[in-house]
Amino acid sequence: MNTKIRNYLGAAIIILALSAAVGIFLYVSYYAQNVALGRTFTASGSGEAVAIPDIAQLTASVVTQGGKDIASLQNQNTGKANAIINFLKTQGVESKDIQTQAYNLEPRYSYYNCSAGSISCPPPTISGYTITQSIQVKISDFSKLGGIVSGVVQNGANSISQLSFTVNDPSKYEDQARSEAINKAEARAQAIASESGFKLGKLVSVDVTVNNQPTPVPIYGMGVLNAAASPNIEPGSQKVSVTATLKYEIN
Repeated sequence: MNTKIRNYLGAAIIILALSAAVGIFLYVSYYAQNVALGRTFTASGSGEAVAIPDIAQLTASVVTQGGKDIASLQNQNTGKANAIINFLKTQGVESKDIQTQAYNLEPRYSYYNCSAGSISCPPPTISGYTITQSIQVKISDFSKLGGIVSGVVQNGANSISQLSFTVNDPSKYEDQARSEAINKAEARAQAIASESGFKLGKLVSVDVTVNNQPTPVPIYGMGVLNAAASPNIEPGSQKVSVTATLKYEIN
């Protein structure tokens, strides 16, 4: 066997040996990871904080129906919408908290009562139009909330909806609830480990879930609100819930 062939065989043997070593290393690593995964322990805890909402949000709409004179309808609708916006500003609501949410122009149709099977029934015709303009507003001064709801109706709104309350900065309540949840999860893990006869090792992961939803208060038919009446609207409270799951290694 010449020297060149021996060199090729030597190189092949080295490559096979390296491949086998890599394969063994990967297998051992995979096995070790699975063993480690099998020797972990999780415990969960929950925490709550009660927040008092400081922001109210609602949508006031002006719905105007009429004939085919679109310009006249627009003037009527815009005049009322502008009056609402001006009223809101007199109540201390800032421009950044007033937003035109939607402006819709839709036709209304007249349908002919044709007998079944008639081949000469005319198609529907446009009898007029409906304009809807919706204004979304945020209110932080709750002492004015009832008066604002009443005032936007007096200034032309004939639909109020999507009234909801929320907290402007929920982070402090989330921090409070999260701290409680983690402490409870840690105490539960220590108790279970002690009762089960094993020791907790390194903390592997922390999973935190926050449940913080605004409180909706539907209001319908506000167009019939008595001009002299201001409704009493209470924000109530909002619960911030946090669940924490801790994963530990087992020693």
